[in-house]
Amino acid sequence: MVAKLSQIVLLGAFGVFSALGTAHAATVVALGASNTFGKGVSRSQSYPAQLETLLRAKGLNVRVINAGVNGDTTGGMLARLDRVVPKGTSVVILQPGGNDRRKLAADNTPAIQSRLSAMGIKVIMLPNGMLHGLPHQPDGQHLTPEGYHSLAEELAGQVAAALGK
Repeated sequence: MVAKLSQIVLLGAFGVFSALGTAHAATVVALGASNTFGKGVSRSQSYPAQLETLLRAKGLNVRVINAGVNGDTTGGMLARLDRVVPKGTSVVILQPGGNDRRKLAADNTPAIQSRLSAMGIKVIMLPNGMLHGLPHQPDGQHLTPEGYHSLAEELAGQVAAALGK
């Protein structure tokens, strides 16, 4: 009976410590359009999913939220900012994409950066230039799984530094 009670207490303590570890995970939000969403690949092959895997492999307790929407503009990103960036977020990776130019929409990148900074969130800009030279799908716009992996590898150091790790 005592052994059984000890096992229950031990399992309960393990559960509490596991929950605490998850609760204290740093939150990173990837905000952008189709190349953030991972158009043309599975969700697990998108750069935010691969970035989380890479950061965890380095020992960082981090959760990366994919807030990418196909075809989104910076106006759309600004409009949904409060919904997709939870309180306590440490870092936002902002990838404005090229949809503003295609849709002749205003560039709201400075407004997004300003709002995030006012919330105390560090911003890592992901310019479209970072996508050049990476493997693309036949459409020439979106990356392959390997391209998204290379992008995640390029961002991992920046995100770790922004988290102070």
